[in-house]
Formats: sequence, structure tokens, C-alpha cells
Amino acid sequence: MVSDEMRAEVERLKREQDAVILAHYYVTPDAQDLADYIGDSFFLSKKAATLDCKTLVFAGVHFMAESAKLLSPNKRVLMPEPTADCPMAHMVQKATIDAARAKYGDDLAVACYVNSRSQMKAWSDVCVTSSNAVKIVRALPQHNVLFIPDMNLGHYVALQVPEKNVILNDGFCPTHEAIELAEVQAARREHPGARVLAHPECGDWVLKEADFVGSTSQIIAEAVASDATDFIIATVHGVIRELEAQTAGSGKRFWFPATTPICPNMARVTADKILACLRDGTGEVSLPGDDVAAGSAHALDLMLDYAK
Repeated sequence: MVSDEMRAEVERLKREQDAVILAHYYVTPDAQDLADYIGDSFFLSKKAATLDCKTLVFAGVHFMAESAKLLSPNKRVLMPEPTADCPMAHMVQKATIDAARAKYGDDLAVACYVNSRSQMKAWSDVCVTSSNAVKIVRALPQHNVLFIPDMNLGHYVALQVPEKNVILNDGFCPTHEAIELAEVQAARREHPGARVLAHPECGDWVLKEADFVGSTSQIIAEAVASDATDFIIATVHGVIRELEAQTAGSGKRFWFPATTPICPNMARVTADKILACLRDGTGEVSLPGDDVAAGSAHALDLMLDYAK
């Protein structure tokens, strides 16, 4: 719970530093309470690129703050928890990309999920998020698409865009990968009539059980629009704050698998750390080298163009 004193101190520091706080749905509720904008990766990427401010405080994991810096190189970007990383963001090798380019030549596009480090984005042709991956892959002129790093999202995209040859990389989100079909089915038995809403980073075994598959923001929108009252949520538990906020008074209820999906890195981002980084200027994110910065920024900019 954020105290009035903490909120007032954060507001004062924001005014002094011309700062805006961005938070992902998966960070702790108290961190979300201090945010000016809360969203999924796509929303936050767009917002970071358009905000008129000097400082961005990015309550999320490293690749998110890194992307914000690439899209807004003249802004100061601070991370409340600099060690918050994403294992999947490292799960691709340059050799995998080189082999695909050698095999398919100009008829290959490398589509890089934003959950990746800047070096991987620089190796790629375009970035995507879980909100827009299907749309962008469908729009690419190339027939062959190497999807990195997430094989689960890539597999979901391949099913939605069967006219393309989508090549998968052996990467995954440990938190979503660990969601078990048996626990989702048990939750459905415990709550008859509940709809299963799943993130496409989940394994195919969960997606086949789902009534709806979408990004975090799409899951929230589906829950708000649905006539159902009960929902089983197959994504990271941090989304519960926004689900409950947007459905307050509706009587809607949300359930998670018995082994609650929690991202250990997102869970380390707290309100106390947001205050500390604003007060002390800690966790500043720097641009990578010129070649990497140019290539990764181009892939992110192209994503925003395709997603319009």
C-alpha cells in the first residue's frame, strides 16, 4: 500500500525532474499505484516514444527500459530495479539467425519479440509484441519468418498465419511455460462456466484449453467486454490489479492456476524502489554501441509503423 507521504514525495520529485513513471501490468500492485501509465509492452513502447518529458522511470524488466531508451535516446531512463531481467530476452544465438539467412536469403524476415536484448533486435528486421505479432507477420513481404526468441508466441503466430513459413527458435518465458494444463483444467472444474483467458507465451497445451488467447491488454479488454462472470487467467498474477480495477462493481471474479504464475523479476519492482531511483538517480539505462542502437531502434520503429 502506498502511503500519502510516499505519493507526495514521488509527485514532488517528478515535478522537479520532469519525470513520467511507466509500469508494466506484471510489477507489484504498489509500483503500479505510483505509475502515470500502466500497460503491456506495446502500449508502453508507444507511450515512451511520444511522451514530452525529460525523464522516464520504467517499472519493468531491463529489455523494456532498454527499448524505451532506444525509442527516446534524448531522455534519461531510470530503472527502479536495475537487476530485474528477463531470461527469455537472452534465448537466441546469432548462429541461428545466420543459418536462416543463409538458407532463405532475401525471402526471410527475422521478427524479434520485444522481450529481447537490444543486440537481438539489431540482428532482426522488425520487432513485434504479443499484441501485434500476428498483424505484423501477416503484413511482412517475405514468405519465411524466423520468429525469435519465444517459440510459444511464435507457434501461436504460425497457427494464425498459415500462409507463412514461420520458423521457431528454442526460447520461452519460464513463468508462462510453467503453467500446467492440469492446473488450468482443475480450476475450470472448480469454477464451472469460467472462461479461460491465456497469454500466447503459454505452452500450446494451455492455449488449446483457452477460450481466448491474447496479450495482457487484450486479456483485460476481453474480461471487461465478456458477459461471463468468472475467468481463469493464464498469465502473470500482477495483471489482477488492472482486471479488478476495470471490472469493479460488475461482480466479475478472477482465478489463477493453483501454482500462482509470478515473474520473479517483475516482483522485485516495488514502490520503494521507484521512490529511491527518483530520489537518487540510480538505475540509469544507457544506449548500446552505435551499430546496435541504430539497428535495434530501426526494428522498433518499423514495428510502430506496421502496427498503425
